[in-house]
This record gives sequence, structure tokens and C-alpha cells, in this order.
Amino acid sequence: MYSLQSTETFPPELLSRDGAVVIEKLASPSLCAQVRADLKPHFDSDKADSRGFFPTTTQRATGLFAHSDACVELALTPLFQAVAERVLNSTYTYWEGQEQKTVTGKPQIASTVGFRINPGGNQQPLHRDDADYHTRNIDMPVMLGCVTAVTRTTKENGATIVIPGSHLWGPDKCPLDEEAIPAELQIGDALIFVGNVYHAGGANTTRDEARETVGIFMCKGTLRQEENQFLMVPPESAKRLTPQAQRLLGYGMCPPALGFYQYQDPMFAIFGIDDEEIVMK
Repeated sequence: MYSLQSTETFPPELLSRDGAVVIEKLASPSLCAQVRADLKPHFDSDKADSRGFFPTTTQRATGLFAHSDACVELALTPLFQAVAERVLNSTYTYWEGQEQKTVTGKPQIASTVGFRINPGGNQQPLHRDDADYHTRNIDMPVMLGCVTAVTRTTKENGATIVIPGSHLWGPDKCPLDEEAIPAELQIGDALIFVGNVYHAGGANTTRDEARETVGIFMCKGTLRQEENQFLMVPPESAKRLTPQAQRLLGYGMCPPALGFYQYQDPMFAIFGIDDEEIVMK
């Protein structure tokens, strides 16, 4: 699994080959410190996952755009958004009467979540994030994840584990724990990976060291979002955000006509935005 500096040009063939890439210094130490401070009360008040998918020692924070401007800034990191658009943009050509048109839909937030894996935490099951979309190999990838370390993450304290190349597997091949390697990160480093690569939160075998990360997960603009952003960040909360952030949440339209409100673009109808990306007004 390849690592590169956030200042380097991102080679798209790395994701095609491995399905995951480590980006060093994607976020500044000060931004990571603010994220930790913003998410602490949400971690502290989180309840254990009753389904058992997340170990009881894992604490989560969700709907991050509603709670943390620092998390919004992290999601809008230009390198991550450039990679997301390269991987997930949906371009489509169609006829409208006798006029042929081509449109491009940009990716949107699938979910945002902070993770704190406490000492003694077990490993998650290996999984593909895009299973929610019932994907087939011809559809992939439909998701892109970016997990940023806001504390140092190591094999011992539960770093995310990944099976490089597993995004190329068919649906019948079973992932094995011994095939996975840990993505060890310093504060501000990030793991960017496609939604069909097998990965999991690692086991925290330390006695006194929690590891904290923030996951920003994007999906194609034509798909339903994993986390209902309109409940997590309703219009009265979203109106304080920038148009770029509002569109990431799904308030914008995916052309030609996906996501309209009273036959208008919600960005125009709700927030009064009138720019070059407005689809209907």
C-alpha cells in the first residue's frame, strides 16, 4: 500500500492497483486538535452498537457537519475532493427531444463518522463499505472513503486494516484476516480507499491508548446516501455552511433532474444560491 505526501500529485493508478493509498499530512495538527475537541463530547456520550458490528469499546460520533466546522474543513480538503470527483463523477449523455445533452453529477457525502477505539477493543469484521448499495463488479467503485488520524494510529492501538487489491475480487472470494495489513498513521495522515476494498477497524491491544479517526465517506451523486444527511444536518443547520459544503450534503441537484424541490434546485429554493451549478430555478 503506497504512501505519498499531500503536496505530491496523486497518481490515479495507485487506487486502481491497491484500492487504498496513505496520504501523509493531509490535515494540519491544529485542525486535528480542533476535531478532537469538537468530537469529545459525542464520543463520551455514545451508546454501544446494539447490532454488534462495532465492538462495545468503539465510540462513535455521527452527522459531523452539524457538530464541527473543523470536520467540514477536513471534508473539503482540495486533494480529497479532487480524488473523489475523479473516481466518482457520473457523466451521462442522453436525448431531450432532438437535442443531445451530456451532464456530470458530482459526488456527495455518504456518511461522516468519528471513531474512538478504546483499549481492549476487538477487530471489526472485514467488510466492503459499498455493500449497502448492492453493487456488482461492473458498478464499482461507487464510494470513496477518507479516514484521517487525529491521534497516532498503530497496529497495536487499532489502526484500520486493509487487504490491498481486494477491490478487484469477485463477490465469491472470502476475505481473511491474515491477508490484511494495518494502515499506520501519524496525526494528520489519512487513508483514502475505494468502497469495495476489504477493510476493518483493527483491534486495540494496548492498555491505555485510545485511537481516534474521522471518516468522510463519499458516494456517487446518483445514489441514496448511507447516513440521512437531511435529518442529521437539516436546512436550518445547513444554511450556515458554504454552498460547496451544502452540495456535499446532497442539497444540490444531480443533473439533469435528480433531487429537485418543487421543480427547483434546493440550493436556489431554500438557500437562495444562484450560481453556475444551479440546475433548475
